Amino acid sequence: MLDEAIVETVRGIAGAGSLPAPATPEAVVQAEKMIGFPLPPLLRRLYLGGKRGLRPGRGFLGVRGGASQGDWNDLAEIYQDGPDPSGQLPAGLVPVHDWGCTIWSLVDFRDPAGPMWCTHEGQHWHQGINLAEWLSATIEGALTVEGILDSEPAR
Repeated sequence: MLDEAIVETVRGIAGAGSLPAPATPEAVVQAEKMIGFPLPPLLRRLYLGGKRGLRPGRGFLGVRGGASQGDWNDLAEIYQDGPDPSGQLPAGLVPVHDWGCTIWSLVDFRDPAGPMWCTHEGQHWHQGINLAEWLSATIEGALTVEGILDSEPAR
């Protein structure tokens, strides 16, 4: 699914009234400053276009004023004490989607394409797809937590 098709699909979901109002530009800038990297363009477009509560699957974390997820209120809050107090995740990998059971999908903000990563039980690994592909697969129901864990590196 191309970026435009993803945006249109999410707009359709929003039109059904299941997503919050757009994020403010100030909330996006605040998140970028706290994280230290710009949001990938597709993610920025979705948040500012009315998708701050974007929820493929169980829950997609928003920016300030948007959708909270688990113990976190927004993307920037995760970075208040640095990218990862445990030192296991590189700066720029931002947890955005909670699959439950301490399994998170992360977007790599260091790359505008937004490569997707996963973290679980102290391990993190590349999912082999970018944000657009991840969103497409999640919207279509083709990406599941089981599939993500199947790609987990051997311990």
